[in-house]
Amino acid sequence: MPKEIRLNAFDMSCVVHQSPGLWTHPRDRSLGYNTLDYWVDLARIAERGLFDAVFIADVLGIYDVYRGGATTALEHAVQVPVNDPMMSISAMAAATEHLGFGVTCGISYEHPYPFARRMSTLDHLTRGRIGWNIVTGYLDSAARGMGEPGQTEHDTRYDMAEDYMEVVYKLWEGSWEDGAVLRDRTSRRFADATRIHRITHDGPYFRTDAVHLCEPSPQRTPVLYQAGSSGRGRTFAADHAECVFINGPTQSVIGRTVSALRGSAVDAGRDPAELLIFTMMTVITGRTGKEAHDKLAEYRAHVDEDGALTLMSGWTGLDFSKLDPDAPLQFQKTDAQISALQAFTTNADPGRVWTAREIARHACIGGRGPMLVGSAEEVADGLQDWVEKTGVDGFNLAYALAHESVADIADLVVPILQERGVFKRVYAPGTLREKLYGLGRARLGERHPAARYRRG
Repeated sequence: MPKEIRLNAFDMSCVVHQSPGLWTHPRDRSLGYNTLDYWVDLARIAERGLFDAVFIADVLGIYDVYRGGATTALEHAVQVPVNDPMMSISAMAAATEHLGFGVTCGISYEHPYPFARRMSTLDHLTRGRIGWNIVTGYLDSAARGMGEPGQTEHDTRYDMAEDYMEVVYKLWEGSWEDGAVLRDRTSRRFADATRIHRITHDGPYFRTDAVHLCEPSPQRTPVLYQAGSSGRGRTFAADHAECVFINGPTQSVIGRTVSALRGSAVDAGRDPAELLIFTMMTVITGRTGKEAHDKLAEYRAHVDEDGALTLMSGWTGLDFSKLDPDAPLQFQKTDAQISALQAFTTNADPGRVWTAREIARHACIGGRGPMLVGSAEEVADGLQDWVEKTGVDGFNLAYALAHESVADIADLVVPILQERGVFKRVYAPGTLREKLYGLGRARLGERHPAARYRRG
């Protein structure tokens, strides 16, 4: 039986997400990023195409590595201004019935006690359709904004994340027992206080002594996404993640990352098939191949290479303005995204040498990820080929134009995938976790680390 392909619409609450300059295109809607109409329309398009989720990226801080400052990021709107990704989700949930929502929230600069309440609130308001993309951050500007001299070392941030997860698991899974909520009007008892517990935690990075402020939500713990494929990131994903978001320019790079992630899952005692892996992809399609390539040519007239290098500098921690544009890019240890630099250096295709100039051209549309261009049939072929050759389960689909790119996939590509039996024709019932893993699995399984904190 063919593997079902899963799709997320990848976006961010900003003007420039992955395709710098394309906000200037007359059909692009990115300038509406700060309106509810923008997000509600995106959600409706994604649900029309039976996408699994809208996956919202986020970053705290500003891209100020390129040319030693924030001028290019500010003038070119490179992921700044950027709004809080959580604020639009309730409106999108009210406008849809089945669509899931993956929201990126970092652990480095917010205490887990208030964060746990915000996620439980969203799980209630979405009726169990929320997921959390766990990130540790990668910009020094974020640390300075929070009063620190610079960000914590890369692997230490994952140590912090381990401590953070223990706190939120205790709050979500261990504070309120099943059956603690009575809602008994006759006895005037809302809850049985004997089944609600104050949790304590005194870890190396976080401390708390509190009752979770929310009654249990449909999933309790949101679906756990993780976006990091460095060695330390893979270990963290193997222990905690249900879905992993990876990124790289070619099939061989992605294939090696998928194999490493599934191997880490086996080492952690998990079924590697239950680790759902999404890679980023940008699709430009039309009813014919010519129409698609005409769109690409039209889009390329608006690209912004300085914006692309601003992104790459922030992601890798290297100032690309100081590099020889035609010299091979070399790996350097930084405290930014290690995997971002490895994809173009130590983990690149054998014999493939990337220069700064080539990376700028590559990243202008779709960032670090690959691009598929062609008729809807050709794109469907390409997506199936990626699944077969890399082992990914699906794609985080970045847009070239908002919301044109998502609508093209929903209306042109999805019907072909459905005809081929590799894409769902209806949504499964239940929560986001149940839609991904099956009815009756609204909560994390008993073998997940969160389960050890359950009571009753």
